[in-house]
Amino acid sequence: MDMTPKEIVAYLDNYVIGQRDAKKSIALALRTRYRRMQLDPTIQDDIMPKNILMIGSTGVGKTEISRHLAKMMRVPFIKAEASKYTEVGFVGRDVESMIRDLIVASISIVKAEKEEENLEKIESYILNKIVEKLLSPLLASSSEEEKVQREKLEVEMQEKVSNKELDDTIIKIDIAKASIEFNDTNLPPEMVKIQESFTKMFSSLSKENNSMEISIKEAKELLRQEASAKFLDMATIHIEALRRAENGGIIFLDEIDKIAVNSKSEGRNDPSKEGVQRDLLPIVEGSSVTTKYGVIKTDHILFIAAGAFHLCKPSDLIPELQGRFPLRVELESLDEESLYKIMIQTKNSLLRQYTALLHVEGVELEFSEEAIRAIAKLAHKTNELTEDIGARRLHTVLEKVLEEISFHADEYKGQKYLVTPDLVHQKLDLVVEDQDLSRYIL
Repeated sequence: MDMTPKEIVAYLDNYVIGQRDAKKSIALALRTRYRRMQLDPTIQDDIMPKNILMIGSTGVGKTEISRHLAKMMRVPFIKAEASKYTEVGFVGRDVESMIRDLIVASISIVKAEKEEENLEKIESYILNKIVEKLLSPLLASSSEEEKVQREKLEVEMQEKVSNKELDDTIIKIDIAKASIEFNDTNLPPEMVKIQESFTKMFSSLSKENNSMEISIKEAKELLRQEASAKFLDMATIHIEALRRAENGGIIFLDEIDKIAVNSKSEGRNDPSKEGVQRDLLPIVEGSSVTTKYGVIKTDHILFIAAGAFHLCKPSDLIPELQGRFPLRVELESLDEESLYKIMIQTKNSLLRQYTALLHVEGVELEFSEEAIRAIAKLAHKTNELTEDIGARRLHTVLEKVLEEISFHADEYKGQKYLVTPDLVHQKLDLVVEDQDLSRYIL
């Protein structure tokens, strides 16, 4: 991913308002990884990733940053919640499964690239298979004129299939039985190998293809999988995927504060929480994890951790784990102006989403400038009076404002509906002022 730090920040600005420090830290960490890969191998191993710890209230953009990083980058990326892992010996997911998840994500990226490279071969294979079923076979005794006519007919059929003119046509087609792929990343590699051995044994007993009558549109998708298996070398893909996960993999570890234990709390000796931290430590520091695709070293995987830390502090994590996240970034709480900008400046903002949804019903939804300001003001006020849930408050506030028009949308078909500040205050003032009521409704 050859993007400069400025370009990364500019991309994130389209989706997350403010939080400049967090964006800069992440942009620099990503660019450092690119720089490292351009260096001589003798120095590459000594340049360790600078893991980041993002601290901020819920709804300020931590998860949103990670979500759009995943879309932006062509590197292996996964988002995991620290709270779903348990210490080895307890029922639940072990922390090593996040590394196996990362490899599965890496394989998907490499496989998609290889399919793109072999797109012409794959499309040709699909077309030929479908056209064979649409046309009757050419007899060996056919004349030259009949052969020429057949070639013309094949070209015509290929064009029609390519242009989706025959997508609804039902054909009978033989599809090779696909081998079952086990991607349960919580299972130990040894158990997965046993499962796969059983699968191969049973599949070898039944070699015939699946014969089915389906539409050409469905046949294209099934044949695409068959063509991919035919033209792609999965062993090479697995090797490349392991390499990319090792050198460019990124794990966004959310809710890390949920495994911290406050020194004043009675759960200080909770083995599940502190045990997860101890299990997580070698992976973040750098170790070798065995997977069904091979052994992967975690030394150069970048970890971005995030947490609200409402009930505890980063210092409540075990000291060794704290030291593996040298870059600390505190995200700011959202004020009224930030909430306003989130509604009007972000790409595919909530206002655009509601407008598009009601457009399906034939309603032209519009928001006056004063109404948007009023929504931002009341959302911020609710955050101050009750629990501060950041931008997520906009979801509940807007849903409350628009519930009537959304419910009766069929009655406004073909009309323009303007959301005014009077409507906003009518729907929200009473609820916002009554704190007991707002705790349940907003």
